[in-house]
Amino acid sequence: MKRYLIFIAFICSSFISHAQTAEDSVKAVINTLFAGMKNSDAVLLRNAFADSAILQTISRDASEKVVVQNEAVNEFAEFISKQLKGAADERIVYDVIKIDGPLAIVWAPYRFYFNGVFSHCGVDSFQLVKINNVWKIQYLIDTRRKNGCEQ
Repeated sequence: MKRYLIFIAFICSSFISHAQTAEDSVKAVINTLFAGMKNSDAVLLRNAFADSAILQTISRDASEKVVVQNEAVNEFAEFISKQLKGAADERIVYDVIKIDGPLAIVWAPYRFYFNGVFSHCGVDSFQLVKINNVWKIQYLIDTRRKNGCEQ
């Protein structure tokens, strides 16, 4: 009986550690993106994204109309590379992570600081794809606002 319980515990812990490993590997690529931003490292930043990645931001114009803006990964990386190290500091909280085979989603509220000063907050929504056994960000859309951010 004791051996049976040990076997069951081993099987359960294997499933739990596998799930943690999958989540950790998804978090790792997102952390790479933010490390690239904070270190003004365009190469590190680009490595987090799939070749056909899409970047979008949801904001409001002067009349409060919702606007979706597109940005190319290379343009974003080039902009970041021109910033001083430490200038672009995005701090996220991993709220939801879901994984199904080669697809993962991450919902992460964030606060963005520029040169140490709070700039804005919002939510990052990531879609990741596991390509050649490596997670890559395929789609990133975020919201940005200055109001309603708890400091």
